[in-house]
Amino acid sequence: MPCLLRGTASYGEGMEDDSVVIEQFRAAVDRRLAELSPDHDARPARLAEAARYAVLSPGKRFRPMLTLLAAREFGAEPLMALDAACAFEMVHAASLILDDLPSMDDADLRRGRPTTHQAFDEATAILAAVGLLNQAFGVIAGDPGLPDAARADLLRRLSASVGFQGLVSGQALDLHDRDHVRTPDDIDLLNHRKTGILMVAAAQAGALVAGAPAGAVTAVGEFARRLGLAFQIQDDLIDAAFIADSGKDLGKDAGMMTLVTALGPQEAAAAVGAHLEAAGAALARAGATGLLARYAFGLFEARKAAA
Repeated sequence: MPCLLRGTASYGEGMEDDSVVIEQFRAAVDRRLAELSPDHDARPARLAEAARYAVLSPGKRFRPMLTLLAAREFGAEPLMALDAACAFEMVHAASLILDDLPSMDDADLRRGRPTTHQAFDEATAILAAVGLLNQAFGVIAGDPGLPDAARADLLRRLSASVGFQGLVSGQALDLHDRDHVRTPDDIDLLNHRKTGILMVAAAQAGALVAGAPAGAVTAVGEFARRLGLAFQIQDDLIDAAFIADSGKDLGKDAGMMTLVTALGPQEAAAAVGAHLEAAGAALARAGATGLLARYAFGLFEARKAAA
């Protein structure tokens, strides 16, 4: 997508160096998540094991990568944002546990493995999700490297991304009247609250840790909002196409109103492109056209090629 990276190297250029940085960051996140998760000898052991199973499961660590790369983009030492980055991954893991429950999407597979309630049991899965949510707030509150004002701002943003205008609201919208007609605007609101809003908070967290100007923080948020919308539409396209190696249950959108069912696959794919264009423009306004851009847009190139 060279048009999205105008003014920067294309994703292929400098990719060897980029990949080293990305893998270093991902490894740092995995190590820190393991340290922040309940100990193996914590009691009750089954609850601790379920929490570790969910949060340490293999994944791209996309949200924490947004945090670390945004911090790097604005001149901070990325590891200053490491605990905040891990907090967003804990929230994401908790949301996936809840999303997969029998009372929600009733999924059996996540990231190529049995869902948490399948691997353990439903009650343990719910308690693990609540524990991870609580731990995420504690991780940011207890980070000694953050100034008091930044810590309070991050906690406020994390709370907003989870609460009644965030993930909780998005899940409720997703569950309610699934077979009813929704307008594209309704679907965008659902997709933003269900997927994009945590990406927004994660990306802005990195910019805030780095002390980026307010306008840049806002532009990075718009970049992540558009990215989240594009991600969700692409997931719906994958689900509609029954891509066999997606690592999760497929066909769960059958009978549900998505942008794919509302507009058709061709227009939905065009909407993905439009959101990515807008995301690139937002990053250009923020002056953040380095590795953050190449990483985010490169993921879409890889997903498109895999599909």
